[in-house]
Amino acid sequence: MTQEYRVLLLDQRGTGLSTPVTAQSLSRLSPKEQADYLRHFRTDNIVRDAETIRRRLFGDRKWTILGQSYGGFCSLRYLSASPEGLEASLITGGVPSLTRTADDVYRATYAIVLDKNRRYYERYPGDVERVREIARHLAAHDVRLPNGSRLTVERFRQLGFHFGMSDGFETVHYLLEEAFIGIVNGGREMNANFLAHMDNGLHPFDVSPIFSMLQEACYTQGFASRWAAERVRAEFPQFDPAADGAFQFTGEMVYRWMWDEYPGLKPLKEAADLLANDASWPALYDIEKLKRNTVPVAAAVYYDDMYVPRQFSEETARIVPRMKLWITNQYEHNGLRADGEAIVGRLLDMVRGG
Repeated sequence: MTQEYRVLLLDQRGTGLSTPVTAQSLSRLSPKEQADYLRHFRTDNIVRDAETIRRRLFGDRKWTILGQSYGGFCSLRYLSASPEGLEASLITGGVPSLTRTADDVYRATYAIVLDKNRRYYERYPGDVERVREIARHLAAHDVRLPNGSRLTVERFRQLGFHFGMSDGFETVHYLLEEAFIGIVNGGREMNANFLAHMDNGLHPFDVSPIFSMLQEACYTQGFASRWAAERVRAEFPQFDPAADGAFQFTGEMVYRWMWDEYPGLKPLKEAADLLANDASWPALYDIEKLKRNTVPVAAAVYYDDMYVPRQFSEETARIVPRMKLWITNQYEHNGLRADGEAIVGRLLDMVRGG
């Protein structure tokens, strides 16, 4: 790609070096001020930033954008708000629904996560009992992570976040292998190495609070999410701690209890509640404008994507002209990282084909 394009990598608002959003950076604001501030970090403002940068650097010259995962959500907003700035749009694992509610999204993703659990245990059947044993131990003991917070059963359950990646099953399996350690002269405890890994960025929830604070806001347009993932989970009894059968891991869903347990989220709990109950979120997509789209769009849609349901991506493609989908089960959600040259090359061929 760099042989044909000059590549500009943007740290979107609140991430990387773009004034990172953390509990520390927001510590001098009241909860309401925190919530009001964070409302400016959604897709609509990210696209405004990108358009400002394009105009400053290139004037009237158009550019081609590449959006991975949430970057695809930004791409649809770009097509909706400022298509005049785009030569083409490439999307990998991130064609969102234009109209579905957060409830709809989590209803679909919970079903996919359950199927990922099934596949995981098929690959590693010995982990059925190993995972149960870890969960029983965590329920019966006050196990502390190196940062001092407690590793609860629900936090452990969130390891399923990795199941949507090509190496996700192996990441979890090899971690679980070292969960316990035998103590000289008898006894068995949770392995300090296992706890260090659990504490060291295995989840994005704590290290990147903007991810947790605004995840459900990706789907809110004129209504409040009201902790959608938490409410919808009740429709799936398989995740009940008392349920029979294999222990079920969850995915990237966020839950209100996280703001009681994750140190990086605790100071932001009141703000998170305000955002979850805010019904004034503006629309993200101008559907009538998208129906008149003239920008060529090529998107890799992963058949079993655990984070962006394929069926919703297909719905969007039926609405937006000049959008071509490459639906494949050759890759998981991290396909761009795993085989970027091949994927980007194919998408470029698709947009050049008219």
